[in-house]
Amino acid sequence: MPMSTPLVLSFDLDDTLWPVGPVIAAAEIALLSWLRARYPRTVIGHDIESMRTLRAAVAERFPERGHDLTFLRHRALKDLFGAAGHAESLADEALEVFFAARNRVEFYDDVRPSLIRLRSRYRLFALSNGNADLRRCGIADLFAGHVTASAAGAAKPDVRIYAALLEMAGVEAHQVLHIGDDPLADVVGAMQAGMQAAWLNRDSRPWPKDLAAPPRTISTLAEIM
Repeated sequence: MPMSTPLVLSFDLDDTLWPVGPVIAAAEIALLSWLRARYPRTVIGHDIESMRTLRAAVAERFPERGHDLTFLRHRALKDLFGAAGHAESLADEALEVFFAARNRVEFYDDVRPSLIRLRSRYRLFALSNGNADLRRCGIADLFAGHVTASAAGAAKPDVRIYAALLEMAGVEAHQVLHIGDDPLADVVGAMQAGMQAAWLNRDSRPWPKDLAAPPRTISTLAEIM
């Protein structure tokens, strides 16, 4: 481990424990298909891209909620139902359809065995800007806690989400090693919060030239001892 041996390991989720692109694409398709079957009037003239545009418009209307991906999607669905003359409350049911698919993730091969091994030596926490549900994903039993951007009121690399993790874990910043795939959100953000950090680079991406070099780079979770 870099610096001192940590007491806590925190993990990003999307693109760290599973590839998120295919998951979100499948969830958006499932939602659109459900809407077409159940409430076809809501999606006349809409496709995946136009629904993404609706969410982007919500983010512009509510910049103070930009970190809360669940709010943005829920508000966009309310707007969609309202525009079609339906009750906005139907957005709850539609959001559940999305979440059911959003949490059907396919873990990278190293994830489960590594987390099981690491749990015997460290307390594990999840720290994510996204809205995955550890229970639905099937790994809640491996983690001591989960801090989301929605709950913390800020998204990585904002120091507030890291502060929320420290409060939940009851440790000091230097006692945490954060592991994630995003150079800015996961590595720079964690280091600015006083934590140790490791960049998980599964596909040999170049490190951004405008950022200081990461203190440690790994290609799989199996490299964490």
